[in-house]
Amino acid sequence: MDIIKDKYYEVSEFYDWALSISDPRVKDWFLMQSIVPTLVTTIAYIIIVLAGMKFMEKREPVKLGNFLFYYNIALVILNLHIFTQVIYYTTKAGYNYSCQTVVYNDDVNELQIAKALWWFYFSKCLEMLDTIFFVLRKKNNQVSFLHVYHHASMFPLWWIGVKWVAGGQSFFGAMINSFIHVVMYGYYGLSALGPHMQKYLWWKRYLTMMQLIQFVVGIAHAAQSLVRQCEFPMWMQWALVFYAFTILCLFLNFYFHAYIKSVRRKAAKKESNGTVKSSGANGHISKDKSTTNGHVETKKHK
Repeated sequence: MDIIKDKYYEVSEFYDWALSISDPRVKDWFLMQSIVPTLVTTIAYIIIVLAGMKFMEKREPVKLGNFLFYYNIALVILNLHIFTQVIYYTTKAGYNYSCQTVVYNDDVNELQIAKALWWFYFSKCLEMLDTIFFVLRKKNNQVSFLHVYHHASMFPLWWIGVKWVAGGQSFFGAMINSFIHVVMYGYYGLSALGPHMQKYLWWKRYLTMMQLIQFVVGIAHAAQSLVRQCEFPMWMQWALVFYAFTILCLFLNFYFHAYIKSVRRKAAKKESNGTVKSSGANGHISKDKSTTNGHVETKKHK
């Protein structure tokens, strides 16, 4: 018990010290006083997802109608706002895309960049609703480990980012990710309009490729700043490389199973079906009939 108490005091002292060197500009901003609300929200998210899937198991899917469309469009607007704010004010501030230190002052450009990063952090809380809606609609195939891990980690990680480095190198990841999310939620918004939109959504595969590219670019950007020994918290740069690498691996696994393996499976099935249709039972040719487990079945009965 004494060991546990000692460890608790050590962690508490470290946390208090860390808060003392955090960005003073954001200390009074919403949810920035303490990490507790962010952690509680994240834990509640995981519990709701797990309990919700169990709760919906024997119930009919909830029809959200046009609400999903408006939700996705709202996130398109929010991410577009973040993206344009970051682009505009980092350009005005003369940010270096290769190595940019954090400027902890009240310069109007720096404050606007910090505010845009706060909105990026807060958007990660709103985006947790993606999973809740999947659960309510019983789209459990969408509630993968990758999906939940990504949503549950981004919110607390960006609390740390805004609390200590609301500027500098942090702008790059937020800028790229918010742009990708404009495209992603645009896709979700169109798909929410109904099956008649499917013919316009042929580009889903390319959206996944864009997501993969952003993680590769993020890792490369952090790696080059490490090599250059950029004046930016070293722990933050290593954390970014590690996190982006885990997400990249999970996305590559998803891409392989969703597209490469799926295409191979469909091709094999098509070839198998073609063989079945061209030959009848016991090797006899049949033009109008096909075999099912060795029994002849006419097309009109299918």
